[in-house]
Amino acid sequence: MATILVVDDEMGIRALLSEILSDEGHTIELAENAAQARATRERLRPDLVLLDIWMPDVDGITLLKEWGATGQLNMPVIMMSGHGTIDTAVEATKYGAIAFLEKPITLQKLLRAVEQALARTPSKPPAAAPVSLMSAPQPMLGAGHGDVLMTVESAMTGGMGLPVMPADLGPQSEQSFDLDRPLREARDAFEKSYFEFHLARENGSMTRVAEKTGLERTHLYRKLKQLGVDLSRNRRGGAA
Repeated sequence: MATILVVDDEMGIRALLSEILSDEGHTIELAENAAQARATRERLRPDLVLLDIWMPDVDGITLLKEWGATGQLNMPVIMMSGHGTIDTAVEATKYGAIAFLEKPITLQKLLRAVEQALARTPSKPPAAAPVSLMSAPQPMLGAGHGDVLMTVESAMTGGMGLPVMPADLGPQSEQSFDLDRPLREARDAFEKSYFEFHLARENGSMTRVAEKTGLERTHLYRKLKQLGVDLSRNRRGGAA
């Protein structure tokens, strides 16, 4: 697995990218401005840099040009921006970026861009490449917070106590739910146990849980946080 430096002045973007890429088994380092990015790059020599263009001190294009001019562009760089254009993408690749991700970034395009970047020969500085302007249909990273999932709502409408096998009790135990309470509370309790069960069964692998439950992984992360599921308890070191 790789060491990836994420440079972005938005704390939410840094946290989300870090969580997703860590779950893929990568080691993630974070920087919120160009000064921190320079220091971290010099200290760690990362295998890949995800670099935001619009930052308050020095913008990402300027930092990219600086690394190229000083012979420090010996790792692939993927540029990110929420206000990018074709001209911006062309300029980024002109100065050595290998891809351009337009925010909000889809999970699939993020992982594909990272995989393709890491597949490049690490000893060669990235040259100008065909522009990869990755626009973002739903669902999106960094999008709004209004997308609440009702993934198992239909399972709660039968009017009967539903047997569920949560992670705490193991596969041989069952939990009956008290349905004498508001529907939302009953549904949330069921969903929490549902996801805890699948996380335990899949040894904390978010990829396999997403496939098993039929959810896109960005929405799965949000749903688990919304329900208060403890991801660290079930996660294997570097589980994919």
